[in-house]
Amino acid sequence: MDSPGAMALAATGSTELTEEVTAASATEMKIAGINWVYELFSDVSRFVNAVSQGLTNAGIAPSAKHFPGHGNTHVDSHLNLPVIMRNKEELEATELLPFKSLIDNQISTIMTGHMALPLITGDDTPCSLSHKITTQLLREEMKFGGVIVTDCLEMEAVAKKYGSEGGAVMSLEAGADVVMICHRMDRQRGAVEATYAAVQEGRLSVEGLRTSGERITALKDKFARTSEPLDISKWEAVKEKNAALSKRVYAAVMSVISDPCGILPIRREDGPVLMFTPQMQSINPAVDDPESNLRDQEGRLRNTAGPSYYAFGAAIAQRAAAHHIVYTPEVDLQQSTVEYLQSASAIIFATRNGFDQGAWQMGYLRKLLANLCANSSPSQKKLVLVSTCAPYDVLGLNLEKEGAPTAAVCATMEFTVPALEAMAGVIFGEVEAKGVPPVRIT
Repeated sequence: MDSPGAMALAATGSTELTEEVTAASATEMKIAGINWVYELFSDVSRFVNAVSQGLTNAGIAPSAKHFPGHGNTHVDSHLNLPVIMRNKEELEATELLPFKSLIDNQISTIMTGHMALPLITGDDTPCSLSHKITTQLLREEMKFGGVIVTDCLEMEAVAKKYGSEGGAVMSLEAGADVVMICHRMDRQRGAVEATYAAVQEGRLSVEGLRTSGERITALKDKFARTSEPLDISKWEAVKEKNAALSKRVYAAVMSVISDPCGILPIRREDGPVLMFTPQMQSINPAVDDPESNLRDQEGRLRNTAGPSYYAFGAAIAQRAAAHHIVYTPEVDLQQSTVEYLQSASAIIFATRNGFDQGAWQMGYLRKLLANLCANSSPSQKKLVLVSTCAPYDVLGLNLEKEGAPTAAVCATMEFTVPALEAMAGVIFGEVEAKGVPPVRIT
């Protein structure tokens, strides 16, 4: 199932839809033999219980992450250790609230995160390796009785200083039940050997490990007692049902952040449409191909648009005469692009994380707007700006000052094929945009 993600579901404003979509996705996972997912990001308490309930009701164990809260960090723990300068009172008033709500509703597992809270622990030990956080705060003060699993110990926030193997022993000492090492077999083996040695040396108690084993057994009894053979007919029926649900929900996700002059919808009879999408970047390792896969040995891009933008372009082309340009940070506006600009009745300009890793995209947009102002009036053309991932791309962009006061600004909330196809429907008036970004955009 192409299931809307957390940002998208929150944009619907509906906990009922969130639980329904989560349960539908979990049903497919259950048929495929999955019984535990390291999901959910526990930042917004209004939605976390809906996700947890949807997973649990479908027979999948959820895992709330990243305890005690990753929302106030500006460092990626895949690359380095985030340090959060909050005291306990501040944490209890913010980050801990969703986790408390989930614990009150009997969530089965919680994942500890790799961030430091020196005002609470007294040093820069990652929370996932800290007894004060894992045992004293989560287990004893917050009364969590389920399984505690660490985030991946291969992440640089832990591996750089402690090593994955040393981190495994420290996390078990801290009170974790399950250690996660996702990728390398040598590190997994090393962690097992280091744990065995720690037991022999008396660093880890057999009694403590046995208690963890009892929690894990209880989790298995609840979520992994049976395994049914794959029923293809059941699988196909579930997929068909869920596809219809997904299409309906994606339509509810789409957002028109602003359209001051009511230029939407675009109509086929208005004339040709010029569409700009940024070249592919390896921005998010979880969803993007690595840079080495995007380029050949000479450094040339193998696939400049990518499947999501190709689908977006195809969806636009089904509705109007359209020309699709993939813009890059290295190349200025070409003469052919300028000619297309002059003949187009509407311009659709897509960005992806233009406020952050893709900041060069906003520079290209400014060049495009400057060309429009120099050669014609931007108000004579319909300009639609589409944030195709996080909806922050309009931050810092004064459209009136840039010469595009009439532009419509839209957001898809995620960079996926069904989200972009739904946005094409919004742009051409086939889908009503009901979504509201669940974040502040000022």
